[in-house]
Amino acid sequence: MSDLSASSVKLTTRLLEAYGVLIELTDEQDQTTVYRLISEFETETGAYAVLQKDNGLPEDEVEILKIIDSTEGRPELVTIDDDDEWEDVAELYDELTLPFED
Repeated sequence: MSDLSASSVKLTTRLLEAYGVLIELTDEQDQTTVYRLISEFETETGAYAVLQKDNGLPEDEVEILKIIDSTEGRPELVTIDDDDEWEDVAELYDELTLPFED
């Protein structure tokens, strides 16, 4: 586990400002899916976005993606390939959103 903690998180709005709340993503099979931007934040390891399919089903799992800058300077979303990084960011998102437990 890394040293990521909720206290080191900075909420951002780069994706929101660039694309709005609904973001259309295309997968490797050229299938397009519309996602709702739930959250975006930066940590010392990078910037991340939390998205959920925009189909009205609140039980759908969220997607956590990394935000990088394109060559034009616009934010882009990429898959987090490193399992440890993904686990750390997923745990951090849970920490940010789940009620505090004693």
